[in-house]
Amino acid sequence: MIAPSVLSADFLNLGRDVQMINDSQADWFHIDVMDGRFVPNISFGLPVLKAIKKVAKKPLDVHLMIVEPEKYFQDFKDAGADILSVHIETSTHLHRSLQAIKALGMKAGVAINPHTPVSLLADVICDTDLVCMMSVNPGFGGQSFIANTLNKIKELKQIIVAKNASTLIEIDGGVTLANAAEIVAAGADVLVAGNTVFSASNPTDMIAQLKLISK
Repeated sequence: MIAPSVLSADFLNLGRDVQMINDSQADWFHIDVMDGRFVPNISFGLPVLKAIKKVAKKPLDVHLMIVEPEKYFQDFKDAGADILSVHIETSTHLHRSLQAIKALGMKAGVAINPHTPVSLLADVICDTDLVCMMSVNPGFGGQSFIANTLNKIKELKQIIVAKNASTLIEIDGGVTLANAAEIVAAGADVLVAGNTVFSASNPTDMIAQLKLISK
């Protein structure tokens, strides 16, 4: 699946870019929420998410890069999130958070930074619908893919199979036409693409190309 990252959209023409994703072969909208504390950047919050939800025709995959995310689960549900991912690095009571997200009717995801071992996910993998694996250091778009991510994808896939889980592996950061096939071959199910899509001369065609590679 392909999830274009709205962080790389043209914010002066956000409605246009949302409609482009609606009309494309993309599967989800990927929406990064940053608080300037967990990551060194501030993106956007609930008002923008609500505005996107009004016109979006595909699920909203919301990635919380914030501290104390559990305070806002209901707010993000109300704003329109279909999938809500929290970082393992910010969640002291991760299992409780996953259960709370599911209780609100959303799919529950865990995001994991490049330096964090995927082995830490073993005990919650059966409660996790999605693992958002950061393949760049979180906070900014346009970074280069960290090569060791391929090894982490394979390791995580082994954990998922061993636990007989149905968890999806999502790769977020540095995804391009040049590396998409290798990422999928390693075991990824969802590709987040921001700069690659929105810097293309024809974003709709770029999504189609990524979709073709990922099949």
